[in-house]
Amino acid sequence: MRPLPPIAARVDAALARMDGEVDWLLALSPIGNDALWEAFQDSGRTQIPPLQYIDLETDLAAARARLQALPVQDIESPLLSGLLAEKQRELERQIELVRLRGTDGFINASLDLFGGVEPRLLKLANQILEEVELGEGLQADAGIDEVMAAVEDELAWYAGQSSDFHADVVVDTDLNSLMMVSHGTFYIDGNLRIPRARIQPLIQHEIGTHVVTRHNGRRQPLKQLEVGLAQYDPLQEGLGVLAEYMAGYLPAERLRVLAARVVATDMAIHGEGVPAIFDLLHNTHGMPTDDAFDVAVRALRGGGLTKDAVYLGGLRDLLDYLHDGGAFEPLFIGKFALSHRVVLDQLVEAGWACAPDLLPRYTTWPDAEARLVRCRKLPVNQLFQKEPAA
Repeated sequence: MRPLPPIAARVDAALARMDGEVDWLLALSPIGNDALWEAFQDSGRTQIPPLQYIDLETDLAAARARLQALPVQDIESPLLSGLLAEKQRELERQIELVRLRGTDGFINASLDLFGGVEPRLLKLANQILEEVELGEGLQADAGIDEVMAAVEDELAWYAGQSSDFHADVVVDTDLNSLMMVSHGTFYIDGNLRIPRARIQPLIQHEIGTHVVTRHNGRRQPLKQLEVGLAQYDPLQEGLGVLAEYMAGYLPAERLRVLAARVVATDMAIHGEGVPAIFDLLHNTHGMPTDDAFDVAVRALRGGGLTKDAVYLGGLRDLLDYLHDGGAFEPLFIGKFALSHRVVLDQLVEAGWACAPDLLPRYTTWPDAEARLVRCRKLPVNQLFQKEPAA
């Protein structure tokens, strides 16, 4: 490996710092979720109060000015200039997304950043909801203490593989997700109860994908591979869902939730609110009330956050890549889009990127290779397991 040229290195470092300043995902995560559900129930499931969020501490106008002042046009390498300019534009759109939170302009900003729902993806989502049958379901027999013990064991395992591996863990009792990783910090719902068989799949999704790729990216000369090249979300989420299958239990219900997020996103784009989305998912497609409400609220975050469509879209695109014989291990070099695969090869050749330091823990399990072989053949609507692996 070799260092980036001086101007490229300065811009790269500045963009990485600014990526951490604007935590748009946390800024768009609703708070007071129990009260939201109670108000929704009390209204006969016909109304929902305005979503509430944490206060913003970032001066968005100042952040935008610093971003625009970066000398991207002076970067010495056309390869690096293109990648860093692309990231600069994405950060500008993220700042705009947060600035417009709760306004009528939010949905357009979200479409600009994440795109909408293409007809082919909506067709796939509806096919999954109509054809993939619900399993019997498992009892939610594991709570926060058992999950945290598994998280700590997982982090300790990675630390044993690489001495500089580290991730902060925050337990939050008002989290709009069971678990999530934002800017390298692993957040977990302090009130969660899940089936024991889902502990490892969710850990492999969050830690084995999001934390591991951030660790690998941190060791690269190009720091954007730590925070994420532009449009990295679909591949990250596709890898995360694939990790659940590789870990032995991606249930039909989970695949249906990903499909429901696509349908909910499309409805939000077309002006539908939480009650209409909840009604379709619960009463038409038979989703449990908690899943249907969670998906509906997520789709209306900020005023209509279209990011939720990338989970199923990213999984579909990742499987297409694997079906075509795409290499698996290079996907963990850092955070990037599938469209960057050729660019990654050029970065490696130039000495500005290298092979991943760590691979997910599930790749060390005895049945990992056989599961990956199946993933290279299965269509998306069949990528689930009826029961947990023994």
